[in-house]
Amino acid sequence: MPRIVTMIASATEIVCVLGFEHDLVARSHECDYPPSVKNLPICTAPRFDVDGSSLEIDQRVKSLLEQATSIYRVDAAMLRELQPDVIVTQSQCDVCAVSEKDVEFALGDWLGKKPKIVSLAPNNLAEVWQSIRNVADALGVSSRGTQVVRELERRVEQIASNAASITVRPTVACLEWLDPLMAAGNWVPELVERAGGRNLFGSTGKHSPWMTWDELSQRDPDVIVALPCGFDRARTRSEMAGLTKHPAWRNLQAVRNHRVFVTDGNQFFNRPGPRIVESLEILAEIFHPERFSFHHEGIGWQSYEGA
Repeated sequence: MPRIVTMIASATEIVCVLGFEHDLVARSHECDYPPSVKNLPICTAPRFDVDGSSLEIDQRVKSLLEQATSIYRVDAAMLRELQPDVIVTQSQCDVCAVSEKDVEFALGDWLGKKPKIVSLAPNNLAEVWQSIRNVADALGVSSRGTQVVRELERRVEQIASNAASITVRPTVACLEWLDPLMAAGNWVPELVERAGGRNLFGSTGKHSPWMTWDELSQRDPDVIVALPCGFDRARTRSEMAGLTKHPAWRNLQAVRNHRVFVTDGNQFFNRPGPRIVESLEILAEIFHPERFSFHHEGIGWQSYEGA
């Protein structure tokens, strides 16, 4: 059986859903689902302090990028010791996780047979499904990959078909970072539309764009969903205080109508893997609670009633 190392959380979930959890020999510092993978050795680490406010983290990351420095470290010595056959990484975002370039640098002077590198770069739902197929192909279980994707697509279509008949669709702003403001792009706009919303910021298949308070105020969404990259629900909730201090906050209709929500973006929306369907379920519950109930409230999302 192949010895597998995953460098991104979504890849770990893909490997596990394909039935190869017991073949994992190491993981990234962010891989934490299923919970059993936490027992694996960790072969990556961030080069910046992940504590602090959204603004502080943003400044640290930008500083590293300005220095043309990789944001993450890969433990090359550990990889040599573990001798993996397959390494699954990504080339979609240098900021979000260890990249293909980081892995290749770590393997630079590797002697003997190098592991196969499977690099994922999904920018929309179709490419998320293709990522699952690509990992399945690399592990020699193409039919299993097809089966998994078919079931995920079925669940998505069931929700989208139900939502298609809804005539009153709220306008939505999904926030992928809170200070400075960033809208969610890539697959999130698709999720919003399929859940019965009208996405206002960010475009399907394109990287998440920065946004301004003027833009947020002018478009004045019916619903605001906070899903910061890498933050769980509690961390997101604590970061919301920065938004509430802005003078424009109280005038937003989503705030006045109590339609602001915090989510676990780290576990769901920011991971282009099998649980992207749960992300869709969360949005459907938020937008149309009278029609959808998947019991994610209190786990994946909650209302935000902050001032």
